[in-house]
Amino acid sequence: MTLKRVVLSILTGLVALVLASSLYESFSQPQVTGQLQLYQSDLLLQASEWDELESDEFKQLGNALLGAKPLETVAKQYKSVRQEAMAGVARSQKQLESQNNDSNPQLEKFETAITQQQTLINEIDLKLGIIATQQKDINEVRQRLLPLAEGDSSIADVATVVLGLWETSPTITPMTETVISRQLNGWFQYRALEQLYTLDDRSVDLTQLQAQEQAAAQSKLVKLVAVGTAPVVGCIIGLGLLIFLGVQVATRRGESLLGKALSAWDVPWDGEIIWQVLIVGFFFVGQLLIPFVLQLSGMSFAATSSRGRALYAMIFYLLMSVSGIAVLVGSIWAYRPLPKGWFQFKLFGRWPLWGVGGYLVALPLMIAISALNQQIWRGQGGNNPLLQTVLQESDSVALLLFFLTAAVAAPLFEEVLFRGFLLPSLTRYMPVWSAILLSSLIFAAAHLSLSEVLPLTLLGTILAWVYARSRNLLSPMLIHSLWNSATLVGLFLLGN
Repeated sequence: MTLKRVVLSILTGLVALVLASSLYESFSQPQVTGQLQLYQSDLLLQASEWDELESDEFKQLGNALLGAKPLETVAKQYKSVRQEAMAGVARSQKQLESQNNDSNPQLEKFETAITQQQTLINEIDLKLGIIATQQKDINEVRQRLLPLAEGDSSIADVATVVLGLWETSPTITPMTETVISRQLNGWFQYRALEQLYTLDDRSVDLTQLQAQEQAAAQSKLVKLVAVGTAPVVGCIIGLGLLIFLGVQVATRRGESLLGKALSAWDVPWDGEIIWQVLIVGFFFVGQLLIPFVLQLSGMSFAATSSRGRALYAMIFYLLMSVSGIAVLVGSIWAYRPLPKGWFQFKLFGRWPLWGVGGYLVALPLMIAISALNQQIWRGQGGNNPLLQTVLQESDSVALLLFFLTAAVAAPLFEEVLFRGFLLPSLTRYMPVWSAILLSSLIFAAAHLSLSEVLPLTLLGTILAWVYARSRNLLSPMLIHSLWNSATLVGLFLLGN
């Protein structure tokens, strides 16, 4: 065995260890999906307070978007997410108890996961308690809020304040309004302040509060329409395209878009080059070396400022992209000129149709697979930390940096590596469809999140098939960019 292969074998072992550890670690981490449901539920509650929804002009819109009983719908969603969080706590506790070594570094991660999930459960109980006040269910109000008020959680004070406002003999202190304003927001803050102003006979403040809520409700309804309507319209069009493709297969068979045989590439290098580019260029340099160097330099994704986190994410991704492409170019340099069909960027042609069409077809398929995935993981399995950060971000400069990273840099680099290089290279050793599936699975695993493996494998398959058919990297790049852009816009609308 040559020295090169010895080094590659060592690096492969190291990468495999880190990859397995990261995927295992993500098992105990909560998904952002549950929080997305809660953000959307909060939007629904706020929008439901718009008085115009009772008019004949907007009544049908309100019923379509909010349902006949918004409070019951939202309470059901909160309870569902709470159940998933409770299951996550039980799993993490079981894993924690199975660790016999007190010095095991995994212990702290499991403890952190339990703390995060328990915090989420407490926040859900607080909000369910406030929802119960509007349903006139005082027994549930006490059941939800008393344990919080008597506990040592960070929301004990606001639970005490809210409970006091709805007791038979209400309790109001000089700090009541301050606590509500600081620790509650949106619909929940309006309900608590409304009760306070009513009990305190502050009619002027109550009138101003109602006016503010009406303006906020109208704004939230617009966001709810954007978040809820656009994906539905896209799914309907996507389903139409899927039906069209299915009819084509049935009527034209081998001449249909799906039925046509996919031709392999002429691959001048062997498996060692594929191995080298993937292990050294992407996993070792990108996932191990660059984070280590950035850590030594003092940079961290957990930077205190929003812009610092966004700048770190962009710098990290640009360094990973440049180093990965450098290893790729260096590895295949000796094989120039490359055979026809490699790394094609054809500016003129039908690539926008392939891109937009592929995105629309992906929408209903990804929604379906995500629903199945949610049933499998029950809110666990982790997510890209960037999703949670964007969801809670409000700084416009930081959001722009995150957008450029996810919607521009990621599609450029990942499509060149996974579709431009890996997919064609694998066709030297297997049929095109097998290469599509394997490259898509590697693409999904590279995101280091167990809960994302199934949906990202599906998305990768769509990206790979579009590239194999169009032979233009601009097509999957457009799909990838549209997907990431829509995700970021949705997170921004829900979070802000």
